[in-house]
Amino acid sequence: MKPFEVAPYFGPEGPLARAIPGYRHRPQQVEFAQAVQRAIEGPGVLIAEAGTGTGKTFAYLVPALLAGGRVIVSTGTKNLQDQLFHRDLPRVRAALGVPVDLALLKGRSNYVCLHHMEIAAAEGQFGTREEASHIHKIKRFAKTTMTGDRAECLDVPETSGAWSRATSTRENCLGSACKQYQECFVMKARKRATEADVVVVNHHLFFADVVLRDEGAADLLPAANTVIFDEAHHLPDLARLFFGQAFSTAQAVELARDAKLAAAMHAKESPDLQDAATAVDRGARDVRIALGKTGGRIPIAGLATRSAFDGALDALAERLSTLARLLAAHEERAEELKNARLRAEEFRGRIVEWREADGREREEGPVETVRWLEAFAGTVVLYVTPLDVAAIFNAQVKDSKRAWIFTSATLSVAGDFSHYQNEMGLAQAVTSSWPSPFDFATQALLYAPEGMPDPNSEGYTDAVVDAAWPVVEASGGRAFLLFTSLRAMERGCERFKAKLEQAGLDWPVLLQGTGSKNELLERFRVSPHAVLFGSQSFWEGVDVKGEQLSVVVIDRLPFNPPDDPVLAACLERINRAGGNAFMEYQVPRAVIALKQGAGRLIRDETDRGVLMIADPRLTSKPYGRRIWRALPPFRRTRAIADVEAFFSSGTAAPGTASLPGKT
Repeated sequence: MKPFEVAPYFGPEGPLARAIPGYRHRPQQVEFAQAVQRAIEGPGVLIAEAGTGTGKTFAYLVPALLAGGRVIVSTGTKNLQDQLFHRDLPRVRAALGVPVDLALLKGRSNYVCLHHMEIAAAEGQFGTREEASHIHKIKRFAKTTMTGDRAECLDVPETSGAWSRATSTRENCLGSACKQYQECFVMKARKRATEADVVVVNHHLFFADVVLRDEGAADLLPAANTVIFDEAHHLPDLARLFFGQAFSTAQAVELARDAKLAAAMHAKESPDLQDAATAVDRGARDVRIALGKTGGRIPIAGLATRSAFDGALDALAERLSTLARLLAAHEERAEELKNARLRAEEFRGRIVEWREADGREREEGPVETVRWLEAFAGTVVLYVTPLDVAAIFNAQVKDSKRAWIFTSATLSVAGDFSHYQNEMGLAQAVTSSWPSPFDFATQALLYAPEGMPDPNSEGYTDAVVDAAWPVVEASGGRAFLLFTSLRAMERGCERFKAKLEQAGLDWPVLLQGTGSKNELLERFRVSPHAVLFGSQSFWEGVDVKGEQLSVVVIDRLPFNPPDDPVLAACLERINRAGGNAFMEYQVPRAVIALKQGAGRLIRDETDRGVLMIADPRLTSKPYGRRIWRALPPFRRTRAIADVEAFFSSGTAAPGTASLPGKT
């Protein structure tokens, strides 16, 4: 690594200022970049929180590119992944004049699988004519694309069922035995990544690579000198999922379909194979039926139909065993038959292990994992989730000689990173926090309305909309109303539409779920007086600059549902050890989520707006003070008159009142 001083690159006359229109020198950005440089030179571990407007992307890219060596940048969303690769990295590379080679690598479900696409097109059996049309559009796309990335196939909607037939999974991929292996888009993308200096991935792919390496399989990602996690607040929950185990009945249904196709192509004289595959398909569906109308995330202990569910699982395991035995008799004929046999054995093993865990838990008492279910309309997923991933992730960091950078706008609780460090096993990390350069005291107002009922009371959502109405009326629409549940979001939207009708106003009302996220955002940006109702999808990763977004309303403090099986097990574990799970775990997580939601409001130096938090616990509960201190330093008020004055005068009202607990 060549010695260099990073600060001049960010100077008012530096290369970034010369190359990037609208670039501004920010002291926070320079300090952030210097911290990243020290971590790379160490190499060490850095947890860096940077407020909105700090310019954290350039702050970590500049020292990473200047230092040389191989860099992996991992993001929380595909949108940011594409933005980094197609916009930010090329701009920084050009500004610095460094000859670094870039690669974009996504999970295999993002690439067309030539083998499965051809089979699906030849079979021609689809749920709708539209899907049948889509598969042929994908086939034409595959002949012209260089990457096979489905995001580039604009003729086929992202939600089309044809994509599941035209892509592969880890289970049904034939690997080097596939006839299309030399032309495989996934393999080409991975090879490209091994040759690049900077590889942009997402957190899902990064953890998939870690798990495969732990299982002794080949790496997806190349060795790197520096790993940077942007949107790092997502990591604890993702780590739990990836370091655990999961089996979906949809995998068994897919196996049954593939086994039938393989039998029809390579073992036509064996109708018992077709029958066995059909039995597996029915058995998988019976597992979901055994749950009845129950949906969502379900703890094993709270399963009312446990006996029927266990019986359906055992029956599915037996049918998988039969299918595997029949496939084994024919597998030398084709790789597809062998692949189906291996999957049948693997899925049966997961079910058997799941069932055997019942006896172990009864004998051994509390364990360090939680078993739970997630039920959807036609499928159910069985999870085994570790409660503590700190030791697992710490081993990944400790055993490598590379720099690790974790960054987000929301990683701490008022500058305290201990919650994040404990969850991720990063006690040894250097931690730093840089506030936003925006003048929040004059740009924004935090309004906590008085007289709000208990959030758990009947009619609370109606009270939220009633309290928000004069705020949104004063701003002329231009508002996000964010809810912690879909049910509350839908009820809130209904009541707001009724109020618009009573007032004789014809403002556009956009509801999450009535279109894609990007489509709704674009409509919001171009529609005067628009009001958007959203839930979790719009709490983060949404950037609307300018006066078009002038109000953000949050219905309640975003505590995770206490009946969530993973959360409940984590809380029980902390309390069992003598801790205070609510203050040590639930409050910090709520703070981080709330900061994300609040961060939608002020996205630029010229933005102005009002953040309304309706939940009365912000001011009435002792923990509310801790949450309040962690929010951006907006001016505070409890009076609607101050909100109206803010919009009418163009500045925060000079008599703005303080919330209880303000310091």
